[in-house]
Amino acid sequence: MGEIKNGALAPVTRLYGVGEKRAASFAKLGVATVGELIYHFPRGYENRGNVKNIDQAEDGELCALILCVAGAAKTAMIRRGMTLTKVAAVDDTGKCNITFFNQPYVRDVLREGAYFRFYGRVEKKGKVAAMASPAFEPVVPQKPLRALVPVYPLAAGLSQKFMASAVKDALSLAFSGESAVREYLPTETRKKYELAELSYALRNIHEPQTVADAERAKKRLAFDEIYLFALSMLREGKKEKAPSRFAFPKPNRAAFLSRFPYEPTGAQKRTFDELDADMTSGKRMHRLLTGDVGSGKTLCAEYAVYAAVSAGAQAAVMTPTEILARQHFESFAPVFEKMGYGVELLIGAMTAAQKRKACERLRFGISQIVIGTHALIEDTVEFRELGLVIIDEQHRFGAAQRARLAEKSEGCHVLSMSATPIPRTLAFVLYGDFDLSTLDEMPPGRKTVDTFVVDGTYRERLYAFMRKNVEEGGQVYVVCPSVEEQKEMLESESGEKLDVSELYTFGCEEEKPKLFAAVDYAKKLAEEIFPDISVGFVHGKMKSAEKEKAMSAFARGEMKILVSTTVIEVGVNVPAATLMVVENADMFGLAALHQLRGRVGRGEKKSHCVLVSESKSETARTRLKILKDHHDGYKIAELDLSMRGPGDFIAERGGYVRQSGEVSFRLATLSGDSKMLYDAFEAARETYARDAGLDLPENALLKEKLNGQRERGNDL
Repeated sequence: MGEIKNGALAPVTRLYGVGEKRAASFAKLGVATVGELIYHFPRGYENRGNVKNIDQAEDGELCALILCVAGAAKTAMIRRGMTLTKVAAVDDTGKCNITFFNQPYVRDVLREGAYFRFYGRVEKKGKVAAMASPAFEPVVPQKPLRALVPVYPLAAGLSQKFMASAVKDALSLAFSGESAVREYLPTETRKKYELAELSYALRNIHEPQTVADAERAKKRLAFDEIYLFALSMLREGKKEKAPSRFAFPKPNRAAFLSRFPYEPTGAQKRTFDELDADMTSGKRMHRLLTGDVGSGKTLCAEYAVYAAVSAGAQAAVMTPTEILARQHFESFAPVFEKMGYGVELLIGAMTAAQKRKACERLRFGISQIVIGTHALIEDTVEFRELGLVIIDEQHRFGAAQRARLAEKSEGCHVLSMSATPIPRTLAFVLYGDFDLSTLDEMPPGRKTVDTFVVDGTYRERLYAFMRKNVEEGGQVYVVCPSVEEQKEMLESESGEKLDVSELYTFGCEEEKPKLFAAVDYAKKLAEEIFPDISVGFVHGKMKSAEKEKAMSAFARGEMKILVSTTVIEVGVNVPAATLMVVENADMFGLAALHQLRGRVGRGEKKSHCVLVSESKSETARTRLKILKDHHDGYKIAELDLSMRGPGDFIAERGGYVRQSGEVSFRLATLSGDSKMLYDAFEAARETYARDAGLDLPENALLKEKLNGQRERGNDL
């Protein structure tokens, strides 16, 4: 094949103005070809259609003004290397003084008497307005200006203006030549779900004339992402199980359960049966165990470990945090050491000598069980006869990390666990390669955590309630959505740094309340609100040793109020914790909120969860009410799924596609249109049912798309 001159596979160097340096800048964005560039979507749009008169514009408002240049622009050197160009412009209601820094060329462009649309932030003193370095475009009769101007994620060496120009060229090249972008979605599917053609969607995501154009384009492209994801899952399906040399005899379940003072639930007994069937079959187990907070996953994990060690094999349990590893160790060790089995802990906080001794006992088979973090996958960790690997909170590990532990022993059984209840309809698509066990029944006696939804007007009462809990011997979690106060910024065409919340981003125009940040909030609580109560904080950016120290102090009761990010979603068991406060609760998914609520209510005292939200959104209020009214994690997940669609569940798991590395959903996770997401899943099932191999002529391009996506690991 000769050089590809046009089409999606043409390199970005085919675009005007793109040489080696700019190609390197594009590469930092994951863009090497024309096709990848047209899938580099805008993060949002500047609403330049928001045109005001000078007298209408508010001080500090970001808007557009259509003005006539009132005099010649003047440029002066204000210091070495910096020029200042000034020009006055007017409309029927007033005057605006405009300045440009280091843009002397505007003096020749902004001619007296010409009309331009200026877009930027307006400053006002009395009736006189001012703008600094606004974006500007000439107003030409019969040539309407675009209302929505895209704002892209950038890399050093690229500007918004150049990116928009490059995308325009890319759109011209991508639909011609031997590797042209072609419509791959079956016509029947497009018509049934009222989807735009691919060419329309790609052009209008970048160059929409109206908000409706952008929305229609986004709907099609988001649909494609979920549809292709679901279809690839269905086509792979369950692999035939590999043989395993670990065909364990059926364990003595009665002997195992006699060591516990309670009767297992029906769901646990069903899971025991499924584990028995897997581990005695001579085939390698590949099972996912999901269960609500407090549903008894640990007992099921201990039963699987018992099946392995009672047959003479070893078992390894890997957790994402040292805190959780210690918690499991404290649960497993008393049970198994009484049976005569050695249990090791292996985490980063241990000394080199402690790690060396633990590894020796595992290598020689002196110890049968090890519980640890990703330290388990180090080359220094060897086993005498590893027959079972358990991965807790499996979605928090990368595929390579999960595989590395299992590869330490050929044919060993693998049990993955997740504390996030997943509706079965979604689990079928997300985890099609796993056998699925579901703990959908709670042990008797588990206390309900009363949940309240309040706004900022309850702040003083909330502080009083926190103090009351502490004075009565309880402890308090306070969860914040961010670590430190920060704004997510993008550079506009004019060079101004824009807060992302100021952009039109597909229906997210609602003014966002101030985000509570863990570090700052903890300081305020400690110094101003509760100076007489011990307050600490923990977040994901802290070193492991620091997190461990803070969580341990809280677990021992030395710290009464712990301010945190969601790092405590899965954490140490603190029976004395009686109150969970979640600030900006509308910023969290319901699954995460349900997990957080599960951190309290583990002791004898009555516990409460308070969700604080200033959101005015009816959707946000409805979602939080679901959590207030329901305590069944699976029911909450079903209701959440019906409102939001599967996108957020997929996002929480990294949006992976089996065997194909990571796939990045650019648009689907921004969607609030659950119907569209349900439709995409249903369309994939319809396509698969009709033509599982995609061998029909009308599915040829779809098959080519999926195969190409697998080979290149991207969207093309």
